Amino acid sequence: MTDSQDTDPVAAAASPSPLVSVEHLNVWYGKTHAVRDLSFEIPQGEIFGFIGPNGAGKTSTFKVLATLLKPHPSSGPVTIAGVDVCRRPQEVRSLIGYAPDFFGVYDDLTVREYLHFFAAAYRLFDTVRESTVRDVLDLTDLGGKVDAPVDGLSRGMKQRLGIARLLLHDPQLLILDEPASGLDPRARIEMRELLKELQCMGKTILISSHILHELSQLCTRIGILEAGDWVTEGSLEEIFQTLELRRVVHVQLANADGALLEEVRRLPAVERVDEDPDRWSIHVNESLTAMEDLHDAIHGLGARIRMFQPQAMDMETVFMKLTEGKTA
Repeated sequence: MTDSQDTDPVAAAASPSPLVSVEHLNVWYGKTHAVRDLSFEIPQGEIFGFIGPNGAGKTSTFKVLATLLKPHPSSGPVTIAGVDVCRRPQEVRSLIGYAPDFFGVYDDLTVREYLHFFAAAYRLFDTVRESTVRDVLDLTDLGGKVDAPVDGLSRGMKQRLGIARLLLHDPQLLILDEPASGLDPRARIEMRELLKELQCMGKTILISSHILHELSQLCTRIGILEAGDWVTEGSLEEIFQTLELRRVVHVQLANADGALLEEVRRLPAVERVDEDPDRWSIHVNESLTAMEDLHDAIHGLGARIRMFQPQAMDMETVFMKLTEGKTA
């Protein structure tokens, strides 16, 4: 059939509708234009990282998505799972779990009482409330603290308790504003592993952080915002290629010699090779070659490769190159 209204089910499955869609978002505070014509999409099951200096507009964007702040009338539609956040805010609230950069807890309650209180607020039936509380405690590894007073918890445990609260009504989208703020290194690692587990369960996560290295390890894609303007978005690999940033690859060869070194230096993407006592450090323009292709090219020169180790991506380098320290 050639009817133009027919939908190809294969094409539809290949490009599902995004869970989050933001079109031309504008936020004003008096004369301050805090968010400027911002557009982005987040597919289901992705961890999307929001990066930007203080005053960039991250929290304002989060508050719009959480139905706590109305965008300027010049904005386009903002939807979550196809539901407009301005026209149907109550329905949106059933789809999301929002944690601001600092959220209070009720210190005169135990962990069990705290979660039961919010389970009742989410209108969970009595028949499922106990099992739901038990499930989120197990997921956040707080089962051993169920009868502990909330005010006796460490900051890391309070952050995990906040995540447990968000999960009570099984939201599709978690909006987390600086969830690792103030946590010690161990608590940050535990938080990161928890978020990865939630992604594996199908949750979509929008997260902001000043700990850039943490986001680079966690997020499937990132977006960089400065002074209310969208600077760039994509995977870390894509952003590195766009910026033509250089990567250093550490290589050990069983048959390293001067002739082979000169041949490696002449490879098209190689800018220079530094000789160290036990390895070569190859400086590569990654926009000109993939790491896999570089490995194959070196092997094709007759090299017997013992180690081929690209340096980890440097999120701080990306951030400093793309931003200028401006605020809205």
